Amino acid sequence: MRSLYKRQFALTAGMILISFALLGTAFFTLSYQYTLRQTRDSMERNANYVANFTSKSRSLGLGVEDDVYIAMIATIAQISDAVVLITEADGEMVVSTDGISVMGYKELAGSYLPKSIADQVARSGSYTGMSDLGGFFAEKRYVAGTPILVKTVDVTTGQTRQSLVGVAYVAAEASSLTELWRAFTSIFFFTAVVVLCIAFLTSSVTSLRQTKPLKEIAETARKFGHGEYELRVRGYEDRKDEVGELAEAFNAMADSISKSEERRSEFVANISHELKTPMTTIAGFSDGILDGTIPPDRERAALQTISSETRRLSRLVRRMLDLSRLQSAENVTAQEQFDVSEVMLRVLVSLETKINSRRLDVDTQLPDAPVMVWGDPDAITQVCYNLLDNAIKFSAEGSTMGISITTKGGKAHVAVRNTGATIPPDELAMIFDRFHKSDKSRSVDREGVGLGLYIVKTILNNHKENITVTSQDGVTEFVFTLTLA
Repeated sequence: MRSLYKRQFALTAGMILISFALLGTAFFTLSYQYTLRQTRDSMERNANYVANFTSKSRSLGLGVEDDVYIAMIATIAQISDAVVLITEADGEMVVSTDGISVMGYKELAGSYLPKSIADQVARSGSYTGMSDLGGFFAEKRYVAGTPILVKTVDVTTGQTRQSLVGVAYVAAEASSLTELWRAFTSIFFFTAVVVLCIAFLTSSVTSLRQTKPLKEIAETARKFGHGEYELRVRGYEDRKDEVGELAEAFNAMADSISKSEERRSEFVANISHELKTPMTTIAGFSDGILDGTIPPDRERAALQTISSETRRLSRLVRRMLDLSRLQSAENVTAQEQFDVSEVMLRVLVSLETKINSRRLDVDTQLPDAPVMVWGDPDAITQVCYNLLDNAIKFSAEGSTMGISITTKGGKAHVAVRNTGATIPPDELAMIFDRFHKSDKSRSVDREGVGLGLYIVKTILNNHKENITVTSQDGVTEFVFTLTLA
């Protein structure tokens, strides 16, 4: 497996090399074209000057063998750092000089330029290109040729015409271009090596800065998976980049899992406690009947206690099954329109017997028109039943309990209110926890299992709705929301 460091370094080095190659190619091409154009222009200017000078010299009666002419041509060749070559119209060489050595007609007798070059000058009026002039030079040189024209007058017609009497060539060595290429190559490779070294160092530092926290997070995750739930990723709280965000997300996940594990342990402990109490009672009375500890006249009362505890145990198991179904990942809350006022009234009627037994008055403040909301009507019916049943059980006998529904901001706010003992503030935060029952509720409500409000909270969470509770001066009020249809 290739490490993140190797992949990042290879990517960085590849990008730098490609960038250098593209920039180098572009720079060398432009430099080569510029140098070539400068050389061509210089050679063409010098060839034109030599041709014009030769033409005027011939007009003045100076031949190419004249010492003054040869000295001038040699000076031009020396200044331009090139070879000046004069040929006849047919390409026969007559003078060649590089400013130091001079070859005249005798030395060049019988030497001709390639016919293709002479034909091109006669046809197009000039010549430019790289050539060794048919082996005259040991290597190819940049050559520019300009025809030597002499004006003549036709004595019969009196017309002036130009006659091609020769060609002036100027040949410059191509070594300047080679030197440019070598210099550029040296600079390019030196710069590339330096930049790659810098890239290596910076890539190493940045890769280590990135991979070190990732390795630490991975190691912490492995230990966390083996049950070390107290471990957290430390030292990256001040980083504002993706690594800091990843560390923060991991710690948040670890906190959530740790809390879930704590709740699971607490849940198991609560389940054990809630199951142990009725089972101990059932076992105790059953053993008392079987071994004769309980007299026959009290056996019926003992059996009634066994029956009551059995039913309480059955309710606990049923509530646990309901809770498991609500918390299942496969549970999908059905969404349909229904009238929450109708649901509330229907639940209120079903609890009429309990309300009358505690001689409670009910203050209902419901809108005249239906309040249509989105949700699962069966689940919301259970929410209303649990809240109303809870309000009835903890209302002071002969007091008034209230029900109201208001609409605001696209939400229906359903409130259930009762008058009784005030819930302490420290218990309000735990009132929706599983198996949470205050000491007073345990004494008053022996039938409860402490899951009613937790189920209410779970159902509303599945609906992505909220529920709040307040308790002041003996008045406790639960308010939950539903989305208006």
